[in-house]
Amino acid sequence: MTTSESVRDRWADDWTPLPRYRTYEQVLQRIESQIFSGALRAGERLPPERELAELLGVSRPAVREALRVLEAQGAVRSQAGNGPGSGTTIDRLPSDALARLLRLHVALGSFPPQDIIDTRVTLERSSVALACQNAGPKDIERMRAPLLAMDEPDIDRETFNQFDIDFHVALADAGGNRLMSDVTRAIRESVRTPFMAAVTAMPETGEGGWLGIREGLRVQHHAIFAAVESGQAERAAELVESHIRDFYVDLNAEA
Repeated sequence: MTTSESVRDRWADDWTPLPRYRTYEQVLQRIESQIFSGALRAGERLPPERELAELLGVSRPAVREALRVLEAQGAVRSQAGNGPGSGTTIDRLPSDALARLLRLHVALGSFPPQDIIDTRVTLERSSVALACQNAGPKDIERMRAPLLAMDEPDIDRETFNQFDIDFHVALADAGGNRLMSDVTRAIRESVRTPFMAAVTAMPETGEGGWLGIREGLRVQHHAIFAAVESGQAERAAELVESHIRDFYVDLNAEA
């Protein structure tokens, strides 16, 4: 064995070949590094596509593909044309982009159901406690509106589900923590499809029927709202945890 071969063998586990990045990934990394360093901030505009390609020494298609990825992630927004609003602007990550990404991973089975339940419980216990401290009159009315809509006796299952989401998102928003609100919204949107599939399969009446489960959810929602309105943080947190866990038990019982 030669000296060079012995050196290669010695370091084989520590020095592996570097990954070969596609050009658009390198463009993506460069833009991300500018955002992470603070050189690019929300509201600032990127150089035009042609100029950015020249600055980075890459093709325009590579720049275009990197911008498509960032736009799908909600980190930039692009507008064609020559007007004052045209071009590509750094944008804050909107909650719908987060929801879209999480919805795909839930559909792919990336997260066990128990992880989703535990995450919802942890988030919503915290946000409902914050809501007890921070909710103002407008927040209270925003929470009350979906509750009244869910009280309607002829409400269909899909509409009930939407107002259910609206109520929980309003609770999270009332807490004043934007990240909690966006993650709560994303989780609720991500489980919308499996939720509706399970609910649609339920019989209308009888044991485990939709009408009975709907009534239980309605009563629980009103109890949570009453606790928040009266500022009972610990009671509200306990109620929201029971509400979430009990409902998933009902869903599994019907599965």
